[in-house]
Amino acid sequence: MLVTVVPWGIYMVTASLWSNGTQMWWMAKRWLSWAMGDIGRAILGIEVRVTGYDHLPTGETSPAILLVKHQSTLETFLIPTLMPHPLAFVFKRELIFVPFFGWAMGRMDMIHIDRRLRAKAFNKVVAQGKRLLAKGIWVIMFPEGTRIPRGQKGTYKNGGTRLAIETGAPVIPIAVTSGKVWPRKSFIKRPGIVDVSIGKPIPSHGREPDELMREVEAWIEAEMRRLDPDAYK
Repeated sequence: MLVTVVPWGIYMVTASLWSNGTQMWWMAKRWLSWAMGDIGRAILGIEVRVTGYDHLPTGETSPAILLVKHQSTLETFLIPTLMPHPLAFVFKRELIFVPFFGWAMGRMDMIHIDRRLRAKAFNKVVAQGKRLLAKGIWVIMFPEGTRIPRGQKGTYKNGGTRLAIETGAPVIPIAVTSGKVWPRKSFIKRPGIVDVSIGKPIPSHGREPDELMREVEAWIEAEMRRLDPDAYK
């Protein structure tokens, strides 16, 4: 990825002069699929096993907010390659200043926020989230906020469920056992299988953010224990 990110970043920034957000997304997905699929499998020996594809909404503009377990960098690159819709990440504004990679992200149709603004930042997430969901672009968020060591649970924040309730979109919980092969803050990777389990859509209508997030958290954490029991002994 270090070798390819510079030419890819230059290509993406240049292509943004004549391409729209959706076209930019599919360009990025091709790069990620190549890096995480063919090359990742050949160099690192990492295989991916996915269950629950049939739980994903159908239809070009069917909305969804993906709430994903966060153990490593792997799922930030992997989940986009698995989804049939373009995704919009909600990420801190500082990332767009990262050379090449951040520049390319800044030219895509995503939601970058200044976390210091708090209420204004969330209002921006809601406004942009409604616009993106109406176009069939799904929003992806990591409710724990940061990468959590394998076998542990972070604090699930309700930003994703608040957005779901504001927009009326269902939430889709996703469990990922990436920590088995790609530990957080570790340069060394291990060969093995990463399980990705996609849960059933949970309607957001008439729900409270904290109560809905507790349901998401309960499903993800129970699924993590089923997929990776050795980590939770």
